[in-house]
Amino acid sequence: MNQFLAADVERLPLSGGTTVHRRIGAGAPVLLLHGYPETHVCWHRVAPALAEQATVIAPDLPGYGDSAWSHPDDEVFSKRSMAVAMVELMASLGYAHFAVVGHDRGARVAYRLALDHPGTVTGLAVIDIAPTSVEWELIRGIDSVGAFHWPFLAQPDGLPEALLAEAPDRWIDHLLDSWSADPDAIVDEVRTEYRRCFRRAAVRAATCGDYRAGAGVDRRLDLADRADGRTIDCPVLAVASADRGDLAAHWRPWAPTLTAVVVDGGHFLPEENAPGLLAHLAPFLADRPQR
Repeated sequence: MNQFLAADVERLPLSGGTTVHRRIGAGAPVLLLHGYPETHVCWHRVAPALAEQATVIAPDLPGYGDSAWSHPDDEVFSKRSMAVAMVELMASLGYAHFAVVGHDRGARVAYRLALDHPGTVTGLAVIDIAPTSVEWELIRGIDSVGAFHWPFLAQPDGLPEALLAEAPDRWIDHLLDSWSADPDAIVDEVRTEYRRCFRRAAVRAATCGDYRAGAGVDRRLDLADRADGRTIDCPVLAVASADRGDLAAHWRPWAPTLTAVVVDGGHFLPEENAPGLLAHLAPFLADRPQR
């Protein structure tokens, strides 16, 4: 059985709720943060390989999967708040310094963590995203068809939650199939896990809160950082899928020490092309010292 999926699920109480994670391997710590509409199990093909050289910690993001999180308002799901939760998680596990790898929404938490907690992150890898403020600028014209979920999930007053409640499985399958170059790469066992979690009203509400924060506080924080000239102080690896194309131009203003690569596959690279992703990710992380 897959070493990662066979590992015990650990639960830790944090100030904003409870987080669920798996931890395998030994060596310098690496935090893996998943995207939408997934959970930490998306790393099942990546984590075992990284565990040969590192201690891998893969949590469910606040409100996602089997984590439990308070959400009186969308500010709780700002990437700043989520980043604080991830720093608290790692501190609870005994790690003051660590590398971070994020895909999709997890990558947004990851780069905010690196910006807000300089010196904590030894290396940052972001997979298949541009910074949030840039993404909003790119959602225009025909390209907005593929990114329709950004404005939809950010709608207020519980509208997306009500609509998603009518067909959660169809929503999950539509996203997994339409965003991937190879839908079969997302195996039934993992797809079933995504469906199970997304059937919970609390998870759907949390993920909508995540996107509302993206349209509000997250975008404002990004714009303020650009105006102030703030940059990420650790080495950054920006990985793009072939479907997305080179992201270097979008990340260079944020990351003075940038390496940008393109990997064959669709949006869900950790599942669609783990070997291609690991060919860049493993050596990048191997260069990060344990502190």
